[in-house]
Order: sequence, then structure tokens, then C-alpha cells
Amino acid sequence: MEALEAIQNGAASKPIFSKDSCVVFTVLGASGDLAKKKIFPSLCNLFEKKILPPTCQIIGYARSSLTTKQLADKSNPFMKAKNKDVLSSFWSHVSYVSGTYDTPDGFIKLNEKIEELEKAHGSEKRFRLFYLALPPSVFIPVCTQLKHNCWLASKNKSLGKFTNLFNSECRVIVEKPFGRDLDTSNELSQAITALFNEMEIYRIDHYLGKEMVLNLMILRFGNELFRSVWNRERIACVVITFKEPFGTYGRGGYFDTNGIVRDVMQNHLLQILCLVAMERPVSVDASDIRDEKVKVLKFIKPLDLDDVVLGQYVGNPDGKTEDSKLGYRDDPGVPNDSKTATYACAKLQIDNDRWAGVPFIMKCGKAMNERKAEIRIQFRDTPSDIFGGNCQRNELVIRVQPNEAVYCKMNVKSPGMTFAAEESELNLTYHERFEDIDLPDAYERLILDFILGTQTNFVRTDELAEAWRIFTPLLHKLDAGAKCPVDYPYGSRGVAAADEFIRASGFKFSGTYKWKAEKK
Repeated sequence: MEALEAIQNGAASKPIFSKDSCVVFTVLGASGDLAKKKIFPSLCNLFEKKILPPTCQIIGYARSSLTTKQLADKSNPFMKAKNKDVLSSFWSHVSYVSGTYDTPDGFIKLNEKIEELEKAHGSEKRFRLFYLALPPSVFIPVCTQLKHNCWLASKNKSLGKFTNLFNSECRVIVEKPFGRDLDTSNELSQAITALFNEMEIYRIDHYLGKEMVLNLMILRFGNELFRSVWNRERIACVVITFKEPFGTYGRGGYFDTNGIVRDVMQNHLLQILCLVAMERPVSVDASDIRDEKVKVLKFIKPLDLDDVVLGQYVGNPDGKTEDSKLGYRDDPGVPNDSKTATYACAKLQIDNDRWAGVPFIMKCGKAMNERKAEIRIQFRDTPSDIFGGNCQRNELVIRVQPNEAVYCKMNVKSPGMTFAAEESELNLTYHERFEDIDLPDAYERLILDFILGTQTNFVRTDELAEAWRIFTPLLHKLDAGAKCPVDYPYGSRGVAAADEFIRASGFKFSGTYKWKAEKK
């Protein structure tokens, strides 16, 4: 309980949950992969750290006919906690209800179970939290059934601005994808907002829960060092990268309906761009931060075909694994003539006073040479260079994953009897500087935010609409086959033409920098 109170006191003016509050957390889609791999392990971690409200009860809901023990057996292999007593204690707080997603019978049973737990607790202060670990096709029927059968009336609507976040006893998390384009997203949003108010809706993008993405606010607005250089006068280019060293084999059927632009770029990378580019918010209140994210999105023009380079991976005959020898279209779930991109590089322009003329490059791909996500802010050339052109551009790099780090590439004198310049870095590698810190999983952090009623790291309706406005014209053209992806080998750096595209956009790659190998 002490850990929860410390977190609450750091997030709000007073603790949200009193010791007699009854909190019921329901996971809909409890038998699916997301629930067993992410949601239940995250809840268990919070339980083990004594961060969950001590009276919190958890309900799994799905169509499958399961017992709580069967649900535990499916999830336990993915738990960080291996102590049997911890696991046993956690699962003693979990029950299971079986039912459909589009008829009231199962939701009536779910409500009866929630009321049974609330009655056993005896508190008048009740919190009902619902996590939709479900495909978008059932969002509307599930939300409709929840509203009609499981929802409590909102209270305390006269509370002040900040505490308004907590005026509802019910909240719902909705997983991405939030539609396929602007029209389908608007249709989904209109249906959900007709049922719930904005303070009750939490659209989750797990990238917003990653340590280094969260760190962007502190780095930017907590350090005077960066304030005067964070603009078009000093910054030449911003590159946001997401790379995965594995392909889509086994889930190609799902991926082929979305592609890399919908799957990664329109949500994860655009959210990072907002945090890099937005103006300083009035406060760290959720509404103030999300207001600034919406403002910067409004300055971005919709993307067109000339703004992107696309690729699709093919098998690498020299690959070291069997998977690497298979191309994207070797997956039985992928059509032989598929033009779906597994790699994309896009250039966006923000036409405001701070960023006019600065290219924001986003690149992402599957089946590449490494696992990496990073933000690379490249500064302009030093004017009046007196060192014979040997000084390279400074860069501030925020490595999101793996091995979280912040480092600044800078020019220094080469050691020894010389006056030559070479590139080095100021380096903050998190697992070296903070040796004893166990960084929480992104889902763990966002589930806690959801429990606490903090919406800062969730996507608002108008923010979502602006994101789709930027990408929809491009996506419609790609869906119509207007631009074919270029082949690139499994395990490579991606499409070679993307390097020239990035250089032409204003990024300079010297090839002289060497990252110091980490000590074993």
C-alpha cells in the first residue's frame, strides 16, 4: 500500500484510492495472446511490488470455457514473478467469466460477478476498470454491452480540472488499431464517444509507456541546455527509427491487411514525433500535454507518394536461420502478388515557426539487421570550420530500445601527440548509470496509469483524427497499388534507396563514428 500511495501522491493532489475503495479490473479477451503475454504478467508485477490497490480484484472474460486455473496455466510461463507463493496469491485475486461479445447474457453474468465482489468488500466507493484486449471488429458491440450492463453512473462532476480525471467510477482501455483510415477511425470514435465521455476512454499505444519516450518531456523541458537549440536555427534533421530483426512469418495474414505504415508508423513513430516537436505545455496535466500534441499535428501536411520509400523483404539465401531464408510472400497467409510494405521511410514537414524547413524522417522495418528504436536529432554544421572539415555534425541520440540510453555525439581532440579531431560521445547508458533499477515494461506502466486515472500517455479523440488525416491519403493510394515496394534481403539495413532519400532530405552520414563496445 505504501508504494501505491507514493505513486498516487506524485501524480495527483491526493490519493485516488482510499483504503476502503473497491477496485475491480476486468480483462476482456482474457484467453488471448495479449492478455497472457502482457496484461496478466503486468498486473502480477504490480501486485508483487504492492502497487496494485490491496483490495483489487481481477476478472477475466472471454468466449472460451476456462477455469481460473487454466487461465493461470496459460499465463504463468510469461510471468516475471517465479515465486510460487506470489503467483498463488496473485491468482487468488482472479476470477473468470465466460460469455460472448455481442449479446447481453455474458455481460449480465459479468456484472453479477462484479457486484458479488463489491458486496463482499462492502465499500460504497467503487471503481470498475475494463481492458479490451480484443480486435477492433468487436469494440462497438462490447462497449455497448458494457455501457448497458456493467457501467456505473458518473459522479462528482463539479470537481476541479485535475480531479476531473477521476470523477468516473468506470474506465475502459481500447487497444489499437483504432480504425484503418480517417473515416473508419471517426466512425469508431463516434460510436464509443456516444457511449462514454472522453475521461472514461483510454486508447493505448504501448510505445508511450516506454522509459525513454516518457523521458522526452524531462529532457526537453527540464534542461535549459536544450531550450535555445531546439529549433530550425540549430537542428538540421530529426530521424526516428524502428527496426526489428525478425519477419512476419506466422502472422503474415494479419500483417498483410495493415502493412508497416499502419502497424508502426502512423501510431508509434508519430507519437514520438509529437513529443519531440511539440511546444512546452502549460503543465504536466494530461489535457495540457495532449493539447500541444494536437497543435503540432495540425501543422503537418498529409503525406503523398513522393514522401515515402517502401520495401518488402525477400529471403536471404545466405541467412543463418531458416526464417531468414524465407521472404514475406513465402508465408502461406500472404498472397503471392502482395504489395504490402514491410519497410517504410517517410519525410514529414512541420510548417510552424519552430520547425519550418526541418525534415522529420520516420523509418521502420521488419526482418532487418538489428533490433533498435531510437530518436536521432542531428544539429547543423559548425559555421566557419577551422579544422579542415574534420568535425562532424553533433547529434543527440535517445535510444528507446534495447539498452536504453541518451548520448550526444561530439567532436573532441584525438588523444596523443596530435591535434586532429575525432567523434566521441557524452554517454548516459541507463543500465550502467542506474544499475539497481528494474525498468518496468511499457504495459505495466500504462496499466498503472489507467488504474490511477492518468490519461497523459493515452491517445485523445482529436489527436487520433489528426494522425489519420496525415496518413489517410497516402494509405488509400498504397491500398490501390499506386506504389510498389522494392525488395530488400532479410537481415539487411533495408532499402538502399532510402539512404539516398534521407541524405537528399538533409541528413548527413559520415561513417566515422564508432560506438565503444560495452564491457563484458
